[in-house]
Amino acid sequence: MLPMGLFIDADQKMYSAKKARKAARETAALPIDQEERTQMTPYITRALAQQIVDTVRDLCGQNVNFIDCSGTIFASTDESRIGTFHEIGREAAASGSVIEVRENDHFTGTQQGVNLPIYHNHKIIAVIGITGNPDDVQKYARLAERITRLLIREKELDAFNRTESEKKSYILRGLIDHEDIHPEYLRENLFRWNIDEKKSCQLLRLKIHSDNRPVLSASLDNAVSQLFKQLDCQLFTFVYPDEYLAVIEEAVFHRKRQFLMDFAQKYKDALWIAVGNPAFIHEIYDSAFSAEIALKSMPAGCSYVEAASLDLELILASINSRSKKAFLAKTLDKLSSEDLELLRIYFSCDMSLKKTCEETFLHKNTVQYRLNQIYKKCGCNPREFRDAVRLYLALKM
Repeated sequence: MLPMGLFIDADQKMYSAKKARKAARETAALPIDQEERTQMTPYITRALAQQIVDTVRDLCGQNVNFIDCSGTIFASTDESRIGTFHEIGREAAASGSVIEVRENDHFTGTQQGVNLPIYHNHKIIAVIGITGNPDDVQKYARLAERITRLLIREKELDAFNRTESEKKSYILRGLIDHEDIHPEYLRENLFRWNIDEKKSCQLLRLKIHSDNRPVLSASLDNAVSQLFKQLDCQLFTFVYPDEYLAVIEEAVFHRKRQFLMDFAQKYKDALWIAVGNPAFIHEIYDSAFSAEIALKSMPAGCSYVEAASLDLELILASINSRSKKAFLAKTLDKLSSEDLELLRIYFSCDMSLKKTCEETFLHKNTVQYRLNQIYKKCGCNPREFRDAVRLYLALKM
């Protein structure tokens, strides 16, 4: 038996859609405190809403919609309905009452079923709509409400119990990986960390040398923490096992670039530092990507690089893996590691035989012979411009 406060008995005439529309009109000009009761909690992300409807669907076997207070379907077991308007859902949110619909297509974006407002902290945060004959599905409505409250409470406790470093890790990695972070929760924390959403920033990647991790991680951690403090980086995290990520405001970076370069030089035997291109905080994944490419493209012997110095590398990074594999099969696959190393030195010496001999301590005839052998193996002549370009691009890949 369902609680009396949840559903109106059939003998007392179930709350009609007509009466709901009247209530919605009456509440159209709500005072501020009344409007505030229909704000969605910061902990309901699209992923959580989808989890809720999927869980309820598994129990009742019907399609379920999670509708925000404006009437937009936020999540649904019917993917085609996400983002569409649900008239009765909006009216249920406005009136705060359960609404049953007994005819399909009688109202905009609405099908036969039960629409139940969900309260959280004395506010209506959304409406759960369960499709089907109201007499059959109304028994699942209360269960759907309880499931929603439990899942929201779980998320709130999880967020509340996070340490400051865990929050920074969650948000920074979420921004970089395009994860679903609720806008209000994100905005609240960015404000607290004094990060202006309208100011350009850059991502720093500090990569620890793999052979130094066991010995220097403790001392490096302290040094890196001091570095972030000097650079006024409020949003940073450590990614196990060997990388630090940090957001620095672009204007601050330009003022303190030399300080960062000096740090990289001081710890050149322990880590590399790459700086991504400028981007707004909500697009920091672009800066993270360019920093990653810069890190992979860092010249031998260097410990510091900026993505702004790259050009060809960024273009090559956008090529899909299948195309890269096909291109490498035509160029480098038949060459040995010694051949590849000679080509790298040869191209770094601007294809000068004299400079290559000086770098490799090889005789000119030996270098010429080895370059000719590379030509025979792969069909590209390193001493001819067009073929050299092909080999150079392949090496960059």
